[in-house]
Amino acid sequence: MPLESADWLLKSAARIEATFTEPEEAADWYAKQLTHHTETFIGTYAPTADRDEITRRLAAGEDVVGGWWVTGGRFLSVNLVACSPHRLRREYACPAH
Repeated sequence: MPLESADWLLKSAARIEATFTEPEEAADWYAKQLTHHTETFIGTYAPTADRDEITRRLAAGEDVVGGWWVTGGRFLSVNLVACSPHRLRREYACPAH
């Protein structure tokens, strides 16, 4: 996992699971990822995805980063990296769609 979320843009495009042109689509994907992994979260804590907040952050050019310990000693990382270009790392190229 990169030190900064923008560093995901330096990785191979093959590492990208999905790309979106609209923040709402990305927020839906993020929520589906959390729902898909709900049963693996340790303890009673299960994160919720605030679709409106995620949409607002992406529309403002902010990344959305989440990470949680899950069963089996594993770590689940779900990230959305805003890119048009990235607001903090303008020199990083956006991956091809």
